[in-house]
Amino acid sequence: MNEEVFNQQIRKFLKKVGITSQREIEKAVRERIAARQLSDPGALQARMTLHVPELDLTVEIDDEIALE
Repeated sequence: MNEEVFNQQIRKFLKKVGITSQREIEKAVRERIAARQLSDPGALQARMTLHVPELDLTVEIDDEIALE
């Protein structure tokens, strides 16, 4: 295994996940606010699941996203 290539590929994957996730969350929040369907705009509970079947790896990350 080439450690440098492996590290670069992980960073590339995480960057893609981060950018895509941020875009989708922002879009959903704006849509809900516009439709007046967001009851408590103070914070959102969020969960991200990382699953790598070949490694039998599943990790869940829970956190809160503050809106104000």
